Amino acid sequence: MANTSPSGSGMSGATTSGMGAGTSGTTSSSSVETDETRDLIASSKVEGTAVYDRQGERLGEVYNFMVNKRSGQVAYAVLSFGGLLGVGGSYYPLPWNALTYDTNQGGYVVNIDKSRLENAPSYRSGEDPFSADASFGRRITGYWGS
Repeated sequence: MANTSPSGSGMSGATTSGMGAGTSGTTSSSSVETDETRDLIASSKVEGTAVYDRQGERLGEVYNFMVNKRSGQVAYAVLSFGGLLGVGGSYYPLPWNALTYDTNQGGYVVNIDKSRLENAPSYRSGEDPFSADASFGRRITGYWGS
């Protein structure tokens, strides 16, 4: 499933370059676009974006995403799911390429049903499974097949 940002830039983890003219991003005093361009989007605009299933049910929102330190590619979008008002929920790393931005929904859509998501590897607030459990990343990859 191809991934695109709200700008339709196709951020599938591949490194893109260029700031593009005619963009809607905000600028700093040095005229460097920091929010969104034709090809790039700031992490702050992705975080908090709603995630829906194919039936249009809201599953949660993008809490953050994990970037491979060496390649610079986005590996996982971490979905915040459950809880009440952001408290007591769980975090579910999803392969970045599983998310597709839908301009009609105003959020990302995943081809994942709620029960599959509920059974996926997850962690709670305050936990650091990637550091505490060397097999956590492998379990995510094995579960999602990516």
